Amino acid sequence: MSDAVADAPIEPSKSKKLNMILALVLASIGAGGGFYAVSSGMFSSHGNTDDKSGPAQHVEMLPAIAFVEIEPILISLSGGQHVQHLRFRAQLEVAEAYQADVEHILPRIVDVLNSYLRALDLEDLEDPLALTRLRAQMLRRVQVVAGAGRVRDLLIMEFVLN
Repeated sequence: MSDAVADAPIEPSKSKKLNMILALVLASIGAGGGFYAVSSGMFSSHGNTDDKSGPAQHVEMLPAIAFVEIEPILISLSGGQHVQHLRFRAQLEVAEAYQADVEHILPRIVDVLNSYLRALDLEDLEDPLALTRLRAQMLRRVQVVAGAGRVRDLLIMEFVLN
């Protein structure tokens, strides 16, 4: 008789299952409501409670930048028996305050880029990461010529080897 009582599986009461399901439903409703309240702008983290026009709008101001175009450069590269041509065109991203300064020394910048590109071998351009490495090298040379803080980036518009 004691074996029959010990072998019977103990089932949790239906009230415990119902409480667990009810807790999960209420938690998901609360999470959904909280997400909606935050995403719709009911709770603003900016602390501006006087504005009743709607959700707070965050507007980022872009820095004042200008782009200075570098005239296209055509380089002849010899790699053994084949002579190939590299067509290079780029723009410089500069702070708007320095645009006139950079345009004034543009012939010097073109000279530095032309000298660097002519010193390259055809094998230097065959590596898949060559463009990234070349871009970093050219940007560094341009920054040295232009002066500290004037040129922010070198944007390669065309880099064709044929």
